[in-house]
Amino acid sequence: MRHLRLRPEINAGSMADIAFLLLIFFLVTATVSTDTGINRLLPKECPNPPCTVDIHERNILEVRINNKDEVMVETNVIALEELKDLAKNFLDNNGDGTCTYCSGAHAPSSSDNPKKAVISLVSGKQTSYRQFIAVQNELTKAYYELRNNYAVNTFNKASDKLSKEELKDVKAAYPFILSEAETN
Repeated sequence: MRHLRLRPEINAGSMADIAFLLLIFFLVTATVSTDTGINRLLPKECPNPPCTVDIHERNILEVRINNKDEVMVETNVIALEELKDLAKNFLDNNGDGTCTYCSGAHAPSSSDNPKKAVISLVSGKQTSYRQFIAVQNELTKAYYELRNNYAVNTFNKASDKLSKEELKDVKAAYPFILSEAETN
């Protein structure tokens, strides 16, 4: 009788189970970054339509991005780098003299005060996302710098060191009012 040699086998069933468990473990414990996009708070729904607000023309700064990605303020084409300073001057104008903390030029063609100032942003249908985000960033920088100056002058500390109540006061002094709707 011949002697048969038996080959040892490895049970691969348990290896598949272990690989599956490892896969589930990594899927469950891995973090997925979701912090992309523009952080904006949408307005509340209008309780009694029609909801329209009459805003004096001098309190609206029209910023347009055309289909060629050119930035226009009112009717003038400007460089993107100029937008922040134009927005700051518009917001901090103190045209009606009621803002005690504003340091603007009191120009009669610019906003009454930061609480009444609205920046209207309109973009063309072929505006690139990159340019739209760049314009949003410049406008946000304008608000941030004004708020930071207010915090330093009022509370003697930078805006990132403020308490919740102080931050609420700073945001009330310079409310972020940006409209992305067509103006009439």
